[in-house]
Amino acid sequence: MTDPTQASPAARRPELSPFVLNALVATYMLAICNTTFWGHLFRIFEGRTLTALVFSGAVWALMLLVVSVLAVRRAQKPVLVAMLITAGVTSYYVDVLGVVVDRDMIQNAMTTTFAESKHLITLHFLTHVFLYGVIPSILVLWVRIRRASVVRGLFGVGLVTALSVALLVGLLFTNMKAYSTVLRGNKELLGSVQPLAPMGAALRYAKMMFKSTQIVVEPTGLDAKPGPFLAKADKPILMVIVAGETGRAQDWSLGGYARETNAELKKRDIVYYPNATSCGTATATSLPCMFSPLTRAEYSYEGGLSHENLLDVLTHAGFDVEWWDNNTGDKNIGDRLQVRPRKMKAEDGAEFCFPECIDAVFLKSLQDKADTITRNTVIVLHQIGSHGPSYWLRYPPERELFKPACQTPELTNCSSEEIVNAYDNTIAYTDWFLAQVIDQLDASDRVIPAMYYVSDHGESLGEGGLYLHGTPYFMAPDYQTRVPMVLWMSQRFRDSLALDQGCLAKAADAPVSHDNMFSTVLGMLDVTTTARDETLDLAAPCRAVAG
Repeated sequence: MTDPTQASPAARRPELSPFVLNALVATYMLAICNTTFWGHLFRIFEGRTLTALVFSGAVWALMLLVVSVLAVRRAQKPVLVAMLITAGVTSYYVDVLGVVVDRDMIQNAMTTTFAESKHLITLHFLTHVFLYGVIPSILVLWVRIRRASVVRGLFGVGLVTALSVALLVGLLFTNMKAYSTVLRGNKELLGSVQPLAPMGAALRYAKMMFKSTQIVVEPTGLDAKPGPFLAKADKPILMVIVAGETGRAQDWSLGGYARETNAELKKRDIVYYPNATSCGTATATSLPCMFSPLTRAEYSYEGGLSHENLLDVLTHAGFDVEWWDNNTGDKNIGDRLQVRPRKMKAEDGAEFCFPECIDAVFLKSLQDKADTITRNTVIVLHQIGSHGPSYWLRYPPERELFKPACQTPELTNCSSEEIVNAYDNTIAYTDWFLAQVIDQLDASDRVIPAMYYVSDHGESLGEGGLYLHGTPYFMAPDYQTRVPMVLWMSQRFRDSLALDQGCLAKAADAPVSHDNMFSTVLGMLDVTTTARDETLDLAAPCRAVAG
């Protein structure tokens, strides 16, 4: 006989109504998974604690509204678990690394590779997700829900939804003028609410991707042809465009950084642009933007896809164009190239892949290409460059110039000095790599060579509590938007294409940006086309008039 004093395991499980469970989860997520939100809130409303608390009540009402609408009946526990895991994941990046999870960051995450993303899956990350997401999810699955009839359940959902809206609006209207002003001027406030902000960003990303399926590509530069100097060149032109990765201008000694990070390039006859800015703060935006005919003010994901880009125009002008990649792909830039974009592998240089390849993996293939080409050619080298957080993997151990260097992707476990040392080693390695590219090209008698380097975006190394990159442009620090840009032209390139390097160098201190790249490359190569904007072509004022 069963002892009536011993309750069954099921009876010992707490039983909650659907509303109470939703309210508890909403309260937990706002209170525990939103350290950054609370920091922004009390900074913005400094000295106005009651006003801040009323606003946080409105945010709680919004959280409850979203939870109540989505977590209904049989979907309740799966939805709550999904939201809790999402909050656990995103709160790590937001609260620990200072990352903002907006639409562009979702896009960046969706287009990354395992090789890149695995460095973000650290013990600290897994521990954080377990504590903040998995444990509360287990509790949600453990409790029993007191089910009502379908009619009463739907009525309850409608009532909670209406009360949540009423509470949200009512609290905001207690001081609508102040709250509307704050929301207009401090977009980071709601942008830091987990998991609502990333959920909204994911919806905006899905909408953007759906719209992109309807895009028809508009031809660009179909009239492109060799100009008079290019047409008369007696050897094939070879331009190498190095699309840099995560290089910030503040750490380039060519631009005044106290530490010597450009020991090699300063010995070469280059033009360095110390005041260049990027189109975005993440590769998914900046890379297609810099090859696009659109300026940063005009660029959008859909706009970039709907226009042919620099590589298409060069193809129209008769160039062979290739994309070689040591990063996360070409972001659709090379979709129409005759030669499929090439991913660099250990077969291209096993000594430079351990197992991830560093940028020297390009060099042998580049030498082979320079020795064999017979037509005007442009090759894009997409670097791994200074991509974090595993900076120490971006250069060989023997080129670790600055010590001690952070040797873990857990950046918060390293001192500021160790992080900067590791990052500066990547900059010094990029300096060495670009010098090797220049020397190889210059030594080839078969071609008339030039190189154009610019990084896609910069990087935060802990300044202001921010790490890595991808902060929305309107609030991004200069560390993420100021990028190094370098032009190198062999003497025979200058002579053949009638370019005055002294003229270019004289104007190099002026502000420039990714907006200049499309027209400047066409201008340097003497490609005649209506697609080239002369006002953005840095080479235009420095070319001799054809006789």
